[in-house]
Amino acid sequence: MASISTEVAMDLSPFLKIYKDGRIERVTGNDVVPPCLDPATNVVSKDVVISKDEDVAARIFIPKLSDQTQKLPLLVYFHGGGFCIETPYSPPYHKFLNSLVSKAHIVAVSVHYRRAPEHPVPIAHQDSWTSLQWLASHFNGNGPEECINRHADFGNVFFAGDSAGANIAHHMALRIGIHGLPNINLQGIVLVHPFFWGVERIGSEAQKIDHVSMVDNLWSFTCPASTGSDDPLLNPAKDPNLGKLASKRVLVCVAEQDLLKDRGWHYKELLEKSDWEGVAEVMEANGEGHVFHLFNPDCDNAVSLLHRIASFINHP
Repeated sequence: MASISTEVAMDLSPFLKIYKDGRIERVTGNDVVPPCLDPATNVVSKDVVISKDEDVAARIFIPKLSDQTQKLPLLVYFHGGGFCIETPYSPPYHKFLNSLVSKAHIVAVSVHYRRAPEHPVPIAHQDSWTSLQWLASHFNGNGPEECINRHADFGNVFFAGDSAGANIAHHMALRIGIHGLPNINLQGIVLVHPFFWGVERIGSEAQKIDHVSMVDNLWSFTCPASTGSDDPLLNPAKDPNLGKLASKRVLVCVAEQDLLKDRGWHYKELLEKSDWEGVAEVMEANGEGHVFHLFNPDCDNAVSLLHRIASFINHP
């Protein structure tokens, strides 16, 4: 029997470690919650396969309904984790989507995309686009998933995500603006602590050199074919198509202690300086760090974040 190497070739904690024998150990994000009826929210979840060949799937969340023919806003959610860890089945994401679906009274589809390094970026974006095409096939009520046929309002669609997932949500909205996607009427996007970056330091980044290096290394690791941190996939300032963003409403959520905070504010400024004709707003959580709402979902700032996202969806 071949021995398992304990020598680490690359340590990208808190995400993953790669050993010299090629073995990949994801340090976190490995726990799985099965789909279920959540007793705290009365939200029902179920898992679906979107593309068996490409290993793309999703978890669907449906709130408690008194009218089984009722149409609800459709939220497509893209989870974070640096493009390399976490899934829609991870406990923090399962809990967050249950809470948001209950609070906003919406249908949510949380996308399971393939992750780096086995599947480097932009495969996560390609899989997410595949998921949107799959959802669009339900427009006339004859798609493969009956609960989407019955309850999703395709005239009232939102994208959301956190960290790397917020990056994906942005690019999905941009792709619709550039190429179109029939039957998906995108009303707004919510970017929570979005993973944007760049070569030039902005705001407080210059005082956090160690963390800056970690972000640079994570990007080059997850997207080895990239031109670097100014790749338009990572830096909206370098994207000539930014003004074509399909959504006319954008909510950016940032956290005071998050290294990526200034990128979130900068994104709003970039949109307003572009040809984009929508309205962008920023919500900042004082005293909090990156994706705090997943780690401490019951704190006051996390509850406020949840309420703000629900309000954004329900009150144009």
